[in-house]
Amino acid sequence: MPAPVPGWFSRSVVDDKTTMLTEPFVHDYLRANIWHLTGRDADLLVDTGMGICPLAPEIRTPEGKPLLVVATHIHLDHVGSLHEFPLRAGPRMSATQFESMDERATYAYMFHDLEGAVSKLPGPGWKSGDYKIPPAPLTRMLDEGDVVDLGDRRFRVLHLPGHSPDSIALFDETDGLFFAGDAIYDDTLIDDLPDSDREAYRNTMRRLLDLPIRIGHGGHGPSFDGRRMREIASAYLRSVSAS
Repeated sequence: MPAPVPGWFSRSVVDDKTTMLTEPFVHDYLRANIWHLTGRDADLLVDTGMGICPLAPEIRTPEGKPLLVVATHIHLDHVGSLHEFPLRAGPRMSATQFESMDERATYAYMFHDLEGAVSKLPGPGWKSGDYKIPPAPLTRMLDEGDVVDLGDRRFRVLHLPGHSPDSIALFDETDGLFFAGDAIYDDTLIDDLPDSDREAYRNTMRRLLDLPIRIGHGGHGPSFDGRRMREIASAYLRSVSAS
């Protein structure tokens, strides 16, 4: 594994239990949010970025405390460092692809020739054309309705397809905390990838209109409250109906 690159990741403290990391030198299109939540019995890491530089040394979980890493879907900007962690959970429907990180599923090939892939080289001689994601077989497969339990809080798994067929999110039904992945976020929503499904995305947006969230942390963009989430979902539904 390559050595850590100082400053490759930025870190924002959201509250006393939540930290958000991202990769500021990665192309805007692929600069994803990485969420670290402290739990009583275990910590949670939602998504793992591009994997260009090691992520594990950046995650401040006490030695001996379990860290469950959940991949919300198999696209490259969310699974790049998944292999660095021993407890790996993700959507059952793409479990086979996690075993190989098939580029047709991750879209890693799109990064190879992406102009401005990074604005700062992570090391001498680094080339986006050499980018590969190591296999990361899931140690736990997640389905709609499953529960991720940190001891002091429990997250319900929601299957929210559209952006990708395997997109999942985590919802704390007690206090309304929502880790949305790319199911919804406060930025330009992507629904035109080869595995996107606009009809499924419409159904996801209709479902989200009724989800009683307090705060949502998406795979991209800033966090949002319930009112803002309904605005985003409603705007998407209008735009698709008009097209």
